[in-house]
Order: sequence, then C-alpha cells, then structure tokens
Amino acid sequence: MKSLIKILVVAVVLVAVSCKNDTAPNYQFMPNMYESAGYETYGEAAFPNGVEAQVPVKGTVARGHIPFDIENSTAGYELAKTTLVSPLDSTQVDLERGKALYDIYCGICHGNKGKGQGKLVKREKILGIPSYDDAGRAITAGSIYHTIYYGKNAMGSYANQLKEEERWQVVSYVLKLKADLEK
Repeated sequence: MKSLIKILVVAVVLVAVSCKNDTAPNYQFMPNMYESAGYETYGEAAFPNGVEAQVPVKGTVARGHIPFDIENSTAGYELAKTTLVSPLDSTQVDLERGKALYDIYCGICHGNKGKGQGKLVKREKILGIPSYDDAGRAITAGSIYHTIYYGKNAMGSYANQLKEEERWQVVSYVLKLKADLEK
C-alpha cells in the first residue's frame, strides 16, 4: 500500500512538472483580452455603418501637425500679409539652412537671387514668375508664409514638404533676398 501511494505521488509530481510550459501562460482567464480578433480593413465590421476604416473625429489633429488657422482665400492672404509675423527670433533664424531649403524648393522657379529667373523660367516651362523686388509686390513675412502653405496662382502648396519651422526659415531667407534686391 505504501509503495502504491509513493508511486501515485511520483506520478502526480511528474504529470504536474511535465505540463509546465515557461514560454506561454498555461491558463488564460479571458483569452479575448489577450488575443483580439483581427478585422479586415474594408471587410464586415463591428461598427454601425459596416466599415472598419472610420473617418477621424471632427477636430482631430494629426500628431506633430500644427493647424494653420488662416483660410485659403484672398481675404486670408491679406489677413496673413498684415498680421502674421515670424515666431523665430534673431537667434533662431538660420539663413544658411533657409538658403538650402530655398534652393531645393523655390530656386528652380524663382531663381537663386529671387529675380524670377529660375531654370524652369529660362527653359520656358513656366512663365510669369515676378521678382521679389517688384514695386506692385509688397510681400511680407505673413504673405510669404501663406503662399508657401497654400500656394498661389500656378505655384502649389509646400505645406507637406516643409515643416513649420522650415517654412519660417525659407520666409527669412526670401526676405533677405528681397532686401538684397532693393539695395
């Protein structure tokens, strides 16, 4: 009898030890909390409208994006021209970086000196790029920023290519080019 109990105890211990698995939990209390059901993007959905890919909530702002509150209109342009000023102080303005960004994004049309004689203009691919020092073109930091953000006439928006701080660096460089042309 004692040997039968010893054999039974050894068998229970062996069964308990052999079932232990250190790489995964042996028992999950609520498995749906650990392993969620995957949904196809455009498949049958748990949402009332039947689509998994939902439109963001109104007022949602993408991470890292700062909204620009001035609208894309002539009135918005005039408002930006008169009220918008650069948030960069004189220690934050980096004209070398502004020049590098200007050469990449703007110089192809506006020219390296801001006279409106970029490579595309010289090759007659686009026409009508005015010089920064034209008398009828009283540009300001706000009007330049608005134009970079939304584009104007044939020029498209550069809001996706340049971050906010980079846009202001380009604005500072354009104002420097304008001052150099007026000398």
